[in-house]
Amino acid sequence: MRVVLDWLEGHQAWLGWLGAGSLFVFVASLLTLPWILARVPVDYFTHRPTLLPWPHRPTGVRVAAFVVKNAVGALLVAAGLAMLVLPGQGLLTVAAGLTLMNFPGKRALELGLARRPRIVRAMDWMRARAGAPPLDVERRD
Repeated sequence: MRVVLDWLEGHQAWLGWLGAGSLFVFVASLLTLPWILARVPVDYFTHRPTLLPWPHRPTGVRVAAFVVKNAVGALLVAAGLAMLVLPGQGLLTVAAGLTLMNFPGKRALELGLARRPRIVRAMDWMRARAGAPPLDVERRD
């Protein structure tokens, strides 16, 4: 235990920056989540997505955007995992990072979460406040 306390005393500036970053991500997530959720298409959970993230052949810009999007998602997942022990919205940040990333099983994970009654009610409430119609998901009430 003494080793951990010594390490914390020696890295106070670094911990301050982590705390400030954690607070920034917390406030940013609270402000952007309703805005993003209101812009999700109503049929997002009912239409079948394409296999590729780009509709036609990849171009340099599309490939670069794909790589940047996944890198930002991985960064958010890492920050969210750190926030599980630091101040901030760890689970929310991990969820935001996972939605940006492309990985096998992502669709099943999204559907599993989006069909939970409490999640459906929260999404519908946020969308209603933004003037958007409820998402079309199979409800399990």
